[in-house]
Amino acid sequence: MLIIRKMNYKELISKLINNSLVTENDITLAAEGHGDFALPCFKYARELRKAPQIIASDFASGLTKCDFIDHVEAVGGYLNFYLSRKARIESVLADCENKSSVNAVRAVNAGKTVCIDYSSINIAKPFHIGHLMSTAIGGSLYRIYKYLGWNAVGINHLGDWGTQFGKLLAAYNEWGDKSRPLTLNDMLSLYVRFTEESEKNPQLAERGRTEFLKIERGEAEAVKTYELFKETTLAEVNKVYDRLGIVFDSYNGEAFYNDKMQPIIDELNAKSLTEVSDGALVVKLDDYGMPPCLITRSDGATLYATRDLSAANYRAETYKFDKSLYVVATQQNLHFKQVFKVLELMGREWAKDLTHVQFGMVSYEGKPLSTRHGHVVFLADVIENTVKKALDIINEKNPDLEDKAQTAESVGVGAVMFFALGTQRIKDVDFNYDKVLSFDGETAPYIQYTRARCQSVLAKGGEIGDVDYSLLASDESYAVIKLLDNFNTTVIDSAEKYEPSIIARYLIDLAQAFNKFYIAGRIITDDKPLTNARLALTKAVADTLKTGLSLLLINSPDKM
Repeated sequence: MLIIRKMNYKELISKLINNSLVTENDITLAAEGHGDFALPCFKYARELRKAPQIIASDFASGLTKCDFIDHVEAVGGYLNFYLSRKARIESVLADCENKSSVNAVRAVNAGKTVCIDYSSINIAKPFHIGHLMSTAIGGSLYRIYKYLGWNAVGINHLGDWGTQFGKLLAAYNEWGDKSRPLTLNDMLSLYVRFTEESEKNPQLAERGRTEFLKIERGEAEAVKTYELFKETTLAEVNKVYDRLGIVFDSYNGEAFYNDKMQPIIDELNAKSLTEVSDGALVVKLDDYGMPPCLITRSDGATLYATRDLSAANYRAETYKFDKSLYVVATQQNLHFKQVFKVLELMGREWAKDLTHVQFGMVSYEGKPLSTRHGHVVFLADVIENTVKKALDIINEKNPDLEDKAQTAESVGVGAVMFFALGTQRIKDVDFNYDKVLSFDGETAPYIQYTRARCQSVLAKGGEIGDVDYSLLASDESYAVIKLLDNFNTTVIDSAEKYEPSIIARYLIDLAQAFNKFYIAGRIITDDKPLTNARLALTKAVADTLKTGLSLLLINSPDKM
């Protein structure tokens, strides 16, 4: 019976029909009330010279017998397949235990590598809520690909180079309090003050450029302070990463590629891909509907594109990736199109494996963010406030709950992550505490509470004995089974589309379906065989919700 889980139903059904014209791509999900899967027969009418209704009937009469098909119907040119509920239920629940289907997927993906560039915070600038999307989407994709058997390489491409560090160095030397440890808040205040003062005094901006030259030349004192900026920033943001469950395998940022850009520039020149425009070195992309890609400025300074070309080349050589993803806001769409095209023109065959995973903008309580003028909302503050509000809700709803602080941490952090991952990534989103912490809406707390409900039932039900799968054939339980059957397909779809929200949507649907099943009839009854069957289904739901939430970087408390 487990072969059902190792092959997809569409493929199996197409084989049962015994006709070379029919492929698994012809099999569709059936319309509501017309079975589980369907084969539209209209496309075969010309070649077979028969009416679709007759073709459907002929296919039905010639089907190979199979125990997972309950019956078939030929209706209006469609051949509708009704799966055996008992066989499907037994297969699905067995797979939830032995993981045979996902293990088969992992075997196929073994040896594949995906590089994921995400978060990519700027040194000496605040880790604000605007960074949440890249951090959450990238961190989730990292877990999703790992789950599917890929070797995932998480890369935090730090923004750790540029004239802004000269400005900050000038501000720190001018106004910094060196009698106490530097903080990220200090650096933000100094940066904002420098911006405001330089608008009044243009000479101050020139001083910022001069100070950065000291860093570029490697002057000891300037480099020492620059390293202090980096160490202070990473110490602060790592606290947030730890709280969110975010990990990286590389922190190679812009500065890492300082000695790797010239070979790229030399190759571009050698392949006659560059030309000088107004003193700047560019790669013309007019033939591809894009403006020129700037390689160096007129003063010889390199740009983001130069570094991203070098970074892509380094990653290809170092990791031999099958995919390389850049989880960066949609505003950078043109930039990545240009970089990918230049790499293609350079003859990099792997350029086709580069993907810009873009996402929309984040606002906070209806207000936009601006680092330059100090209009920022620190992500650490958002998380802390959400956790505190979660604790208030728990104190109100379940004041006697054990480990309330840890549960509030899971609920609060989970709410923040689901906010970032629960909506299609391309959409703009606005953070609102009441919405993300709702226990009734399409939120993480709702899913977490459903899983806690499952755990409570399982704790009361005790050990699960032998299961009679025919006892789970009700419409409510079968609706849950069908969703459980689609979990790994959902995860694969999420990976292929770089869209964690597909998993988020699935988890909401599964939680809602289970709650309907829960309401429809008691799980723990005087009928032990019925109790065993319903507990088995409950356990499968609990395990699947936990796994799905973990792919979204969300913990699942056993009690709430």
